[in-house]
Amino acid sequence: MQVVETIAEMKRVRKELTGPVGFVATMGFFHEGHLSLVRKARARNPSVAVSIFVNPAQFGPAEDFDTYPRDLPRDLSLLEKERADVVFMPSVAEMYPPGFDSWVDIASVTDRLEGASRPGHFRGVATVVNKLFNIIRPDVSYFGQKDAQQVLVVRKMVQELKMGLEIVALPTVREDDGLAVSSRNAYLNPEERKAATILHRSLCLAEELWEKGEKDAGSIRQQMRELIQKEPLARIDYVSIADPETLEEMDEVRTPALASLAVWTGRTRLIDNVVVE
Repeated sequence: MQVVETIAEMKRVRKELTGPVGFVATMGFFHEGHLSLVRKARARNPSVAVSIFVNPAQFGPAEDFDTYPRDLPRDLSLLEKERADVVFMPSVAEMYPPGFDSWVDIASVTDRLEGASRPGHFRGVATVVNKLFNIIRPDVSYFGQKDAQQVLVVRKMVQELKMGLEIVALPTVREDDGLAVSSRNAYLNPEERKAATILHRSLCLAEELWEKGEKDAGSIRQQMRELIQKEPLARIDYVSIADPETLEEMDEVRTPALASLAVWTGRTRLIDNVVVE
């Protein structure tokens, strides 16, 4: 496994990789969700590239860029076991040199949900993913469905800019109690960790209500909110029942529908979603 830190070296190594090349873009601090993407890339492609880059451009001024969990030795050890061929680990200065001022903005689908709660977040995501695609030139790139809006943004960018690669979204990996695996789960103390299961339980409620015949999206959102509000450590950012392609909120639930939410548990903001169909 080669570990590469500069763009020039990554481009050189890319020429030596046997295609098709599968790629997984990450911010590190690996959990089973990341590793499931790497395994799928390994199973489907002769060559696998993984990036580890905590991207400052997708963090707001008051967010957790400085404290975001990092453990590069552990990450590299895990990637070695999963037989990744190359790991691209650029510095911030390598990706955003002095004078850098070129950004990718994806309209409409970034105005809602995470985009509304975290202004500028998806400009940072789209820009860094675009840059990574240009450097690594993968044939297929793998993302987790937990970040459903991110997947939608990346797919829109790839399609509209005619990038010529496949985007594959894999199912959310969950703990035994339903909590979606996330690097930010490391922030939770034991009491908060237990409380965080309210996210998945509220999504399960949305599915249950729909299966019982409830089609009023407003009613489903309200019942989800009422369930979450019963958890003292939880604070709602948003609860959504939306079209999975446009992210426009539904009045009447049609399938498929994306049920998603962002909830603060203590001082940790977590997101999750399910596709109701």
